Amino acid sequence: MKLVDHFLISMPSMADTSFKDTVIYVCEHNESGAMGVIINQATDITVSDLFERIDLKVPNGLTQNGEDFNKMPVLNGGPVQHERGFVLHEPPTNYSASIVVGGITATRALTTSRDVLEAVSEGTGPNCMLIALGYSGWAAGQLEAEVSKNAWLTIPADTGAATVLWNTPLAERKNAAIRLLGIDPNRLINQVGHA
Repeated sequence: MKLVDHFLISMPSMADTSFKDTVIYVCEHNESGAMGVIINQATDITVSDLFERIDLKVPNGLTQNGEDFNKMPVLNGGPVQHERGFVLHEPPTNYSASIVVGGITATRALTTSRDVLEAVSEGTGPNCMLIALGYSGWAAGQLEAEVSKNAWLTIPADTGAATVLWNTPLAERKNAAIRLLGIDPNRLINQVGHA
């Protein structure tokens, strides 16, 4: 099971309260473990606040996907390294510290170096992006074990990822991701079973 370029939806059986009602976009998953960012939890910091705090010029106008930098929230990416920034963006431009999500045909990247934010400040940054503080991480085999215990609903992002990530309000991302499976989110039940 490889879950790169998948959404993880926390299920009612999720024991860890840090992940209650979260949607995670998985950026890396291999024999060493997995990592991703929560895409539906805002912090109380906006992108313009963040740029001011790190002494970068606040970009003028709107992002390529129509968000106002003064209102665009910085997300809570997860409980690991919460003091560090992670930028999920499209296209996967080559910055100092980036991983391309999904291999050579991928259209997204996760960047942790300041140069991506400098590019945004100069108006030459990625077309679409979200900025998160912290990430969600799992040790080898840990995510697979959680999935087998029905803690997560896994959804291949495929072509629907761009719509969910860049064009769906935070509060609607969970239901939008579930709809990628062809399921009405209102029909999910809180009980789990095994065949």
